[in-house]
Amino acid sequence: MPNPLAIDAHAHICTEETMNLLNKEVPKVASSLKEYEKDVFEWTVAGVPYRPLPRGGFDIEQRLKDMKASDVDMQVLSNTPQTFMYNQDAGMTAAACVIQNDQIAKHVRDYPKSFYGIATLPMQDPKAAADELERAISKLGLKGMQIGSNINGKNLDEPEFEPVWQVANQHHAFCMIHPNNVAGMDRLRKYYLNNLIGNPLDTTIAAASLVFGGVIERFPNIRFYMVHGGGFTPYQAGRWQHGWHVRPEPKVNLKYPPAETIRTFYWDTILHSKPQLEFLVQEWGAAKVILGSDYPYDMGTFECARQVKALSCGELDKVTMLNGLVQKLLADVR
Repeated sequence: MPNPLAIDAHAHICTEETMNLLNKEVPKVASSLKEYEKDVFEWTVAGVPYRPLPRGGFDIEQRLKDMKASDVDMQVLSNTPQTFMYNQDAGMTAAACVIQNDQIAKHVRDYPKSFYGIATLPMQDPKAAADELERAISKLGLKGMQIGSNINGKNLDEPEFEPVWQVANQHHAFCMIHPNNVAGMDRLRKYYLNNLIGNPLDTTIAAASLVFGGVIERFPNIRFYMVHGGGFTPYQAGRWQHGWHVRPEPKVNLKYPPAETIRTFYWDTILHSKPQLEFLVQEWGAAKVILGSDYPYDMGTFECARQVKALSCGELDKVTMLNGLVQKLLADVR
């Protein structure tokens, strides 16, 4: 196929400049980098080491080279989940969010042909989170937010988060839900199961809370983007539908069968399996699938654009997934 524009909507960033600003303003969660292989680093945040972090995670010039090598033209930049900081003092997290959002907006201004941006929010203080989302969209020109799949163990349908949803709904915000602090850690400590199973599991719990909690029905203008292929949600939707019909509990906050609400989600392409991605597109339609890489992490893929181009669907569907859908959603943010 011709080489259509490819926009990666799931790409994380925390540049060295951002790290230095965070270290100065919020030293309690100071971070540092240690190179242990060429261009591969261990990143320590608040005393917790994470590896590997490739250079592109904090070096924009390297990022641009990696994008070109991956046939990716643009990224929607989001903070890296290690800097959610939901378990820290809310005022400190709010200050850290301002720094990160200002920096992401700066990257977008500096490289307008390469980047869009979305905000991070101090979700443990929903009023502050709502205010920062308003600032990020209205003043900085960001297109929405990335938030965790739970906030310190609280599901996303808790009433306290309503102020955030109200602002997001008003602006038709793009909202990426990313797993963090995953459920079931007592049984997921070995074999990297915290990521292999825990990440898609917690995304699924988040999706269920948004559906059965009535959040999507009450706030229909929010564009929820569920990463890692939506967790297990797209493949268990029939069970949710059946449960709503035969059990009283799923009906408490949900007026209509969940199949209708689930179809409002958007899924990313990170499934690491062509047959599974083919199923996602066939079952839900190309107009619900958005290119994603999880850059720069090893559980993502540098092949996301080429994977979409290799699918069996038609060329128009491929263009929809590569750029058309996400461009439309981001343009709708107001």
